Amino acid sequence: MAYSLITGASGGIGWAIAKELAARKHNILLLARSEEKLRQNAEELRNTFAVQADYLPIDLSTSNVALTVKDWLIQKNYSIDILINNAGYALWGKLDELSRDELNQMMQLNMLTMADFCKVLLPLLQMNNKAYILNVSSTSAYQAVPTMSTYAATKAFVLLFTRGLNMEMKGTSVSVSCLCPGTTTTGFMDRAKMSDKLKATAEKFTMEPEIVAKKAIEGMLAGKAEIIPGFTNWISAKMAEILPKAIPEKIANGIYNSSK
Repeated sequence: MAYSLITGASGGIGWAIAKELAARKHNILLLARSEEKLRQNAEELRNTFAVQADYLPIDLSTSNVALTVKDWLIQKNYSIDILINNAGYALWGKLDELSRDELNQMMQLNMLTMADFCKVLLPLLQMNNKAYILNVSSTSAYQAVPTMSTYAATKAFVLLFTRGLNMEMKGTSVSVSCLCPGTTTTGFMDRAKMSDKLKATAEKFTMEPEIVAKKAIEGMLAGKAEIIPGFTNWISAKMAEILPKAIPEKIANGIYNSSK
């Protein structure tokens, strides 16, 4: 019996992905910090979708968390055939205004934890005839974003790392995909401490996490290297790739920096 392991699964896109997979009769393992929320979510999955569900409350921004999770999987005798690296967050503000500790913690979670989960858990995934990795990036990965410079850079890392790993795994049992959502209705903007003005602008283009999750899982199972849900997000990402970098960066600066 194999499970889908999902980080950052207490809410938002991670929780929506958990429900989408459970609806497809995948068993689920939930990872996040909030024990009570994870307990409630696991119970809901079992009751609603009649699947197996367990959880591990854990701080995913610590350096050896992937090893701890691997030990937990072995101790519980859990086999995994899907790894969803969803955990991550943003900080909004100019570099000289932000906390160094918070920035370092964000970089640890968004980049190092994600990459280490892939490294440490890949052997477990390779035990299956077919397995999947889905790393969650962002449309911010396609350009520099003033006042979210570090966050956008971490998501560019996720995108490039995942595309490289996708090529490395060609011809093997493990398929690797990257999800690049745009603004989604979650607690993301509040966690980033964005201004009300910026949140109001972003909400004009927001997608519901359930729609993002559905597109994510469809793309992952189809073996897509890169998944950008929403036509507007797709156009925005592709334009950022084609245009001289100064153009989308100036646009982003006008949106994010003017909202300070």
